[in-house]
Amino acid sequence: MTTSRSSSTSSPSSASSSHVEPAKRARCPVCLRAAASCICRWVAPLAHTVDVLILQHPLEVQNAKGSARLLHLSLPNSQLLTGEHFAPATLAALLADKHNVLLYPDTPGDRSLGIAPPPALDPAVLLDPARLRLVVLDGTWRKSRKMLYLNPQLQQLPRLPLRDTPASHYLIRKAHAPDQLSTLEATCYALMQLEQDAPRFVPLIAAFDGFVAQQLSYVMPHGEKA
Repeated sequence: MTTSRSSSTSSPSSASSSHVEPAKRARCPVCLRAAASCICRWVAPLAHTVDVLILQHPLEVQNAKGSARLLHLSLPNSQLLTGEHFAPATLAALLADKHNVLLYPDTPGDRSLGIAPPPALDPAVLLDPARLRLVVLDGTWRKSRKMLYLNPQLQQLPRLPLRDTPASHYLIRKAHAPDQLSTLEATCYALMQLEQDAPRFVPLIAAFDGFVAQQLSYVMPHGEKA
């Protein structure tokens, strides 16, 4: 772009008046997204017994494809905390007073990274959902693995494997394996298992489909974003 040099007779006031600060896009105070792409209409609050603690990787906060915020807004008994390496005292407080179960597959290959093998999950602790807390790591596979590596307290939690989950509805993000799910889907299926009440969580999966459709609507036919 070419620019013309102002003449010496131009007044300071006229020069400064030509510079207009770009207006900041209005943001929704609830979902924290731009008002034009607000996802609050997809929030589907539902009652649940198991507490949920969502630990979100910082690089996921501004990711428009992320589902953690929608999940948190839909689960009244949930907390959402952002970070990669949490202070031990912070994690200890978050994990207090409940039986904690980490939603994470057992990955023997991580032993080479120094990640301790998880303790066995005692079936007895699953008998009382009101005493349970599901801990969820929100991030890509690489990011969540690093969070696990940096936080030994998370390594000490028994893990919950998901069973017989359907194919993911997460069409807006490329999965590296057919059984990889979004944070929202994985958490819903885990709660279905823990609370033995699958139908109660179906409305949130349906709302997630609407969220995915909204994100897909922003993608142009040739892959360019609108």
